[in-house]
Amino acid sequence: VANASMYDGASAAAEAVLTSITATNRKKVIVSGALNPAHTEVIRTYARGFEGEISILLFGGGVSDLNRLEDAADSNTACFVVSHPNFFGALEDVERAANIIHQVGGLMIVAADPISLALLKPPGEMGADIVVGEGQPLGIPVSFGGPLLGLYATKKSLIRRLPGRLVARTVDAEGKPGFTLTLQTREQHIRRAKATSNICTNEALCATAATVFLSLMGKQGLRRVADIALERAHYAADKISALDGYSLAFEAPFHREFVIRTPIPASEIIKKLSSHGILAGIDLARFYPEMKNRLLIAVTEKRTYEEVDHLVESFRELYVNRDEPIEVVG
Repeated sequence: VANASMYDGASAAAEAVLTSITATNRKKVIVSGALNPAHTEVIRTYARGFEGEISILLFGGGVSDLNRLEDAADSNTACFVVSHPNFFGALEDVERAANIIHQVGGLMIVAADPISLALLKPPGEMGADIVVGEGQPLGIPVSFGGPLLGLYATKKSLIRRLPGRLVARTVDAEGKPGFTLTLQTREQHIRRAKATSNICTNEALCATAATVFLSLMGKQGLRRVADIALERAHYAADKISALDGYSLAFEAPFHREFVIRTPIPASEIIKKLSSHGILAGIDLARFYPEMKNRLLIAVTEKRTYEEVDHLVESFRELYVNRDEPIEVVG
């Protein structure tokens, strides 16, 4: 069951955590250290009001350490939150994680990239109880960090704990099919003080745009978009990691994002290439101080092979001229 959209992927993840806390009557929330750090911060903020205990699961090799999950999960665990692909672009072992968390009676929450779902096995088939995600990749243009829309879907057993609103099909007085809001567990409607969430406005304009995008692409078109991103991301990763001084940071399979180990701090590479109109990627040291020389790169279907080759050549020149002063832009 999918509800009306959340504000963004982060709020959807946080709402899923609240659902797990109320559904299990437990306080402990285990969050993968490879989850988008922005999502983790929003989860912390939401959980504070419910006295939730947030535990960050360490990762190794770019993926969640599920051996540590086995040790951490107990009878007070409400859920485990993981993204697939994760923040580093790597694919997680969702099925094993779900088995571990279900053995202690907790819920499995998966934050999924909607584009990757055209290729990957659906999280629901791997044991996820709640699936959330960011819908921005579904045809929504990037505009200084927005606009965004959150995706939220759950098993039917949790339908009455859904935040936001549901639209259901019914018939009118003349027997004609129609649609209406139903199970409105919002504080403004049926449940009031007993509402499952106080989330109100959804991102209807963005949701409509995403719906148009999906209807135009169709199943095969969406699969092609995911295939192109997969092909070009691996092409870029192979080319960059073959350069002197550069290598793939992790060996885990990935879809369209990957992490490169760089010969100089990633922040310097970003500053240098930005002066040439290139957004090289994300400096992982912003979120993980120990990853000073790690660059997170995303390659979508919009990037051409020529653009990828230009990026690769720019990286090569940076290594050759690495002793020259780095130009600071802005």
